[in-house]
Amino acid sequence: MLQAVAGSLSYRTIWLSDIHLGDRHCKADYLLEFLGAIRCETLFLVGDIVDLWSLSNRWHWPAQHSAVLRRVLELADGGTRVVFVPGNHDELIRDFVGNAFGKIAIERQAVHVSAAGKRLLITHGDEFETWIRCSAFTRFLGSASYGALLRLNRAYNRWRSWRGKPYWSLATYVKHRVANARRAIDSFEQAASAHARERDFDGIVCGHIHHPSQREIDGILYCNDGDWVENCTALAETAAGALELLHWPRLRAHGPGLRAANDHEAATAAAAAAAAAAATR
Repeated sequence: MLQAVAGSLSYRTIWLSDIHLGDRHCKADYLLEFLGAIRCETLFLVGDIVDLWSLSNRWHWPAQHSAVLRRVLELADGGTRVVFVPGNHDELIRDFVGNAFGKIAIERQAVHVSAAGKRLLITHGDEFETWIRCSAFTRFLGSASYGALLRLNRAYNRWRSWRGKPYWSLATYVKHRVANARRAIDSFEQAASAHARERDFDGIVCGHIHHPSQREIDGILYCNDGDWVENCTALAETAAGALELLHWPRLRAHGPGLRAANDHEAATAAAAAAAAAAATR
């Protein structure tokens, strides 16, 4: 197992969503590794952080889930700006929008301006469900079939771990072969992008559908930071303002090479700063 070095991944901003603490399919062990390896100026929690739906049906709260919350609080206490945008699975927290939990601000939606000057709308994304024509897919996400698929995913990855193989999302592979799934995802992405365009944003960051993605749609940057049930992904902004999807199972597999990408980014930023300083002499 990778022994993550605290702060070995440094970013300006990180977005996480659909962690689903309280659900037995939450990959809290991977998330704890990730949170232990990162350092960032701002952390956006883009909804479905605590799965109140699952907890109301069956209580499941292992020590690792509490450890995730403690780590987030440690980041906030350590100077990271933490903004929580509740989703539909933790929608009761929307009643506290405009307040703060300790040093964690609670907002219905948020606005982020990247280092590159791009204005991004931050929202969970459940508000776009009514725009999706292929509602069968969204019904599938909340069905017993999806729960069975996640159980199969968990068993399959236990087998892969026993074989010494890295995590791979069987759930994502199978889910995306459900009839109309791709069309439903496209409809969601189009709806989210249209919403951002109507509000004069350069892009949008959301979660909700457990499908990490980063692409441009009719001039609007659409980013979905994924989830920690199937994919174990996050969206990150570098110091230069570039956005990238981070897939933790792939990153952790690199072990000692974990810092490589960040070291390159740091060197590039330093070179740019040196060039700017020379130009002003």
